[in-house]
Amino acid sequence: MNKAAHDFRVIDTDTHVIEPYDLWTSRVSVKKWGDKVPHVKWDPTMNEDAWFFGGDRTGAAAGAAMAGWHVYPPKRPQRLDQVDPSLYEANARLAKMDDYGIYAQILYPNVAGFGAGKYLGLQDPELMLACVQAYNDWLTEWSSANPKRLVAQMAVPFWDIALSVKEMERAAKMGHKGIVMCGEPTHFGLPKLTDPQWEPFWAAAQEMGLPINFHIGTGDMFYFTMMHERVKPHAQFASMGALFSLDNAAVISQLVCGGVCHRFPNLNFVSVESGVGWLPYVLASLDYQWLNCGAHKENPEYKLLPSEFFKRQIYGCFWFERGTLKPSVDLLGADNILYETDYPHPTSMSPGPATSAIRPDDYIEQAFVGIDDVSKAKILHGNAARIYHLD
Repeated sequence: MNKAAHDFRVIDTDTHVIEPYDLWTSRVSVKKWGDKVPHVKWDPTMNEDAWFFGGDRTGAAAGAAMAGWHVYPPKRPQRLDQVDPSLYEANARLAKMDDYGIYAQILYPNVAGFGAGKYLGLQDPELMLACVQAYNDWLTEWSSANPKRLVAQMAVPFWDIALSVKEMERAAKMGHKGIVMCGEPTHFGLPKLTDPQWEPFWAAAQEMGLPINFHIGTGDMFYFTMMHERVKPHAQFASMGALFSLDNAAVISQLVCGGVCHRFPNLNFVSVESGVGWLPYVLASLDYQWLNCGAHKENPEYKLLPSEFFKRQIYGCFWFERGTLKPSVDLLGADNILYETDYPHPTSMSPGPATSAIRPDDYIEQAFVGIDDVSKAKILHGNAARIYHLD
């Protein structure tokens, strides 16, 4: 293990659990809801195991299980039994973390979407809630292999704010440390993030000390179909992966310019899997436009500029950037930057025959050249330990 990974007890702030095939069928009444319960079956059209919510296919069962895989994405394993057990088995995951130089991982879902939006396709509020709770229960069990190192984060039934608050209270008692939230609720016909209807949600999260995590790719999936069919699939996939990262600029703009940060000053927000190199430009642009357009005169109660709200309570995660990391630290400081690997997704820092990635401990050693140890300690451990209330 390289020195930096050893010295700083690295907290990886974006990794994904690969859900087992029986997650919901073993916890939600199949007798009551039948095939509406999320389940896996073989899809002969695509020649792979796939998840189905009712009669609707939602994704490949092993589509996110790409760490170390031997074929470039979007090609993927057909079944989970073809991949490294560390992708889906907790003790094997802990061993992989030891090998990579990772002390703890903040955990995100796959199957129901990175913001729980796919549950809405079930079209039955009782079943939707049961599935959210089943996921949170399962993740509690999975993380119990070492809850200090495998850090659970809850899904919420975000389509119902009162139910969301109840589930936040329930999951927090089970040890969940944060909330996985949809960044594009309007895509599902729900209020904008700046709508006052969300205020009980923000208030409850603030009171419970639960950071709100906006993972990319939680709404409009336009980038999957953006290209003309003449563009080859690997090029399409590369473009999609890059563009999704920038969507969280819209989330940040709503939080800082729409008054959410102003009204909830002790609530932390995390922009997940979005990188950090673009943040200095976006914040400089927001500050300039805020003053240039007279927003500071229109909103005299806002005592901070957009960039200052960001520095007080918003965080960005990076995992592959090199040349952009030091300028970001120079411009933003180290207090708002977190490290991630995105394990075990196609873009993760996971060496294999079909990736340009290197081992996380090797990457950390190379990427942090020129960054002082105090800043390293914040980015690799301290910032995440603080906002997720880790020991």
